[in-house]
Amino acid sequence: QCYCERCSANSSCTTDGVCFVAIRKSGSRQTTERSMCVHENELIPRDRPFICAPSVKHETGIYPMCCNTDYCNKNPDPSVFPVPTEKTPPLGPVALAAVIAGPVCVLCLLLVLAFYVCAGAHHHHHHHRVPNEEDPSMDHPFITVGTTLKDLIYDMTTSGSGSGLPLLVQRTIARTIILQESIGKGRFGEVWRGKWRGEEVAVKIFSSREERSWFREAEIYQTVMLRHENILGFIAITGRGTQLWLVSDYHEHGSLFDYLNRYTVTVEGMIKTVPVHCQRPGPLHMEIVGTQGKPAIAHRDLKSKNILVKKNGTCCIADLGLAVRHDSATDTIDIAPNHRVGTKRYMAPEVLDDSINMKHFESFKRADIYAMGLVFWEIASRCSMGGIHEDYQLPYYDLVVCEQKLRPNIPNRWQSCEALRVMAKIMRECWYANGAARLTALRIKKTLSQLSQQEGIKM
Repeated sequence: QCYCERCSANSSCTTDGVCFVAIRKSGSRQTTERSMCVHENELIPRDRPFICAPSVKHETGIYPMCCNTDYCNKNPDPSVFPVPTEKTPPLGPVALAAVIAGPVCVLCLLLVLAFYVCAGAHHHHHHHRVPNEEDPSMDHPFITVGTTLKDLIYDMTTSGSGSGLPLLVQRTIARTIILQESIGKGRFGEVWRGKWRGEEVAVKIFSSREERSWFREAEIYQTVMLRHENILGFIAITGRGTQLWLVSDYHEHGSLFDYLNRYTVTVEGMIKTVPVHCQRPGPLHMEIVGTQGKPAIAHRDLKSKNILVKKNGTCCIADLGLAVRHDSATDTIDIAPNHRVGTKRYMAPEVLDDSINMKHFESFKRADIYAMGLVFWEIASRCSMGGIHEDYQLPYYDLVVCEQKLRPNIPNRWQSCEALRVMAKIMRECWYANGAARLTALRIKKTLSQLSQQEGIKM
């Protein structure tokens, strides 16, 4: 039974729920605002009904209360009323933003710190592993124990497709190379000397912005039947994290540019170097027809820094990132989209003044011959006769090519030496402003072959 001031004559009601009373407080006074029955189905939610929840209505000062004994709501005791909780004023927009942004900023900072710690640990492990010690966690499922690079390359050239090692083998090789030391830097990235199972290799690591050059060079190197003694021996390509690797043979003498800076050459040494050097465009320029044929290729960036010197004093070409291919069947030229350009010092006049016919493959071959003539001049300038030789310098150190039509100076002393005189004649015929008048690689090869026979030099 509950007290109900608005019910029947005896002011009572019966309920299966609770008795309800609302008290209005004003200072020390309190008055009953409303008394009634609340049925069970009106108690929502059942464990803590909204109608009974303690609260303060600041405008009216009304306190609600529910109880469950007979007439407990008739003369309620204020001491048993639940103490209402004052509502916390809502946060302003600035304070709310600060509360949200603070933890987010802290979380982001922790993530950045964690990334740098992990990256630093990886970098340290990557560059400072014990030399000659392969990572024991690396798997070698595609290469048997005791296999050398020479074995792999031989198998590839004799029984494979002729387009390089299988990609899985390339990745296995690249993953187990231990970098030893940085041996050079350029606009593409960096070159390291590394070791694979005790064998020295060169690792060209491209920066991420040079991905096109990396892809293009790898694409050219893996052209069918491209492997040749006068072209840098390609071994593998792979992507390691954010790094782009191209693995090749290692030549301790470095580039021809570095070699000529350190050493002079004899007449015999010059002739031994030059024929191989002049033959070098041959394997590129020449097209091989057949099921395992090779398209004709032009280098487009021939210079002494892109030529490597082997132990035996011969040379091989490197850096094919700008090379173009010619498809004779469709008479089309494949030029990869690349923001890089060649080296202006070695550019033919028609390339410098933009008059070259980009749709004619012979134009690119003739530009290569022009650059090759400049490299001949670099080699001949370091040829020592009786202890006399020129200091090393790059071609066109102080000359202008197009408007003044100047070429590198040929010293008078060269006329007293048959080998240098022949070399000077070849150079001049490589430097003609008219590309069609320049010598071909085959003509140069024949001339130098005759010279080596006259000098009694065994090639």
